[in-house]
Amino acid sequence: MTRQQPRLFLTVLTSLVVFSANLYAGENQASGSGIRVVEQADGTYTLLRNGEPYQVKGAGYGDHARPGNALALLAESGGNSIRTWGVEQVERMVDGKNLLDRAHELGITVSLGFWVQHARHGFDYGDAASIDRQRKLLRDAVLKYKDHPALLTWGLGNEMEHVFKGTGETDVRIWKELNHLAGIIKELDPHHPVMTVTASYSPSKIEAIHEHYPNLDILGVNNYGGAGGVGQGLSESGWSGPYMLTEFGVAGTWEVPTTSWGAPIEPDPSTKAAASYSAYKMNSERNVGRNLGSYVFVWGNKQEATFSWFGMFMPTGEKLPRVDAMAYAWTGEWPENRAPKLRSLNTPVALKKVKSGLRSYAEVDVIDREGDDLSYYWDIRAESSDRKHGGDTEVVPPSFPGAIVNGQGTSRIEFRTPDKPGAYRVFVTAYDGEGGAAVHNLPFFVEN
Repeated sequence: MTRQQPRLFLTVLTSLVVFSANLYAGENQASGSGIRVVEQADGTYTLLRNGEPYQVKGAGYGDHARPGNALALLAESGGNSIRTWGVEQVERMVDGKNLLDRAHELGITVSLGFWVQHARHGFDYGDAASIDRQRKLLRDAVLKYKDHPALLTWGLGNEMEHVFKGTGETDVRIWKELNHLAGIIKELDPHHPVMTVTASYSPSKIEAIHEHYPNLDILGVNNYGGAGGVGQGLSESGWSGPYMLTEFGVAGTWEVPTTSWGAPIEPDPSTKAAASYSAYKMNSERNVGRNLGSYVFVWGNKQEATFSWFGMFMPTGEKLPRVDAMAYAWTGEWPENRAPKLRSLNTPVALKKVKSGLRSYAEVDVIDREGDDLSYYWDIRAESSDRKHGGDTEVVPPSFPGAIVNGQGTSRIEFRTPDKPGAYRVFVTAYDGEGGAAVHNLPFFVEN
């Protein structure tokens, strides 16, 4: 079967026509930006913003973002773009302004997400009324935001492909509808590319995109444990067009060793930082001309298995070591004040099944490179009983502060295992008092 390559805005760099942008009817009346994906003579691709090459150095920033200076810190760290998952997220207030306006003020672009509904959430791609409603919502969003100067791309959908169990094939109706939705965007806004994000990749997904989704300009790929090899994997799966790595950073909960009772074992902060750095560097250096950039996950805090697994900030806003790692990846320099480094966390009950009411201890070894005084917070929490699929919202599991006997605030505590049988974790967070922290946990199980 002859595969169709995605329709790009222009095909030769030297023949690029930069369209004059419309004025954004916003607070600053700033001029809009023109974005183009250009295929060059050697078959590579360049993302142009106002006629200049633009490599995305970005982070996911949606409902998980924290208040405070997180967005400004992204710019200070060398980041130049954020990705959202839904239109409503750009209306959130950041430093007294809506997200789009504040991003533009900081020199940050936005891949503006439009949430394409998921079949696994009950959306029926055979229902004409539902389809029409989704199309109208998209039209309204495009008309509202198309001239904003911070807009970089339209992020049309996130992991919305429905894979049939047993076959690995995806629902063709979804790809066809995505193609129709992308057509709506192109009709209303010819100045910004369309990117759709998939959960990793496979030959069958790529085949379906080639056959049913020719309006796609950029393929976005979410990948965690294998993020460093996405470029090669896409080539082997049949994708030779431009792509972005749209979620990456740490090994996923589904990719790590587990305890005997099935609890995933969370990587330590240094391992996470190294994984984020190496994934970024491997994609940016090995796939020049195809990889248009990346968005690390997630520039905020998110409960998914634990509150600390994927987030790059504490719930209270302190940055974690992965923020510093990405700053070094983006700029080649470390921040003046780095988050603490957790060298080890130990407890005799780690990864074991123990009796209730057992007296034990936990201790942590943390250093601060700038010599800042460290404070510690310990927490015994139940294992999450609200595990969801695909990053859906989870409830934070309960804490048991009474389990800590003494030592709270220091690097060593004594605690008693909870009375109720079940799975738990002992958490520790070290704070440097300068906006940085390091957090880690170890699981254990209480028997009768």
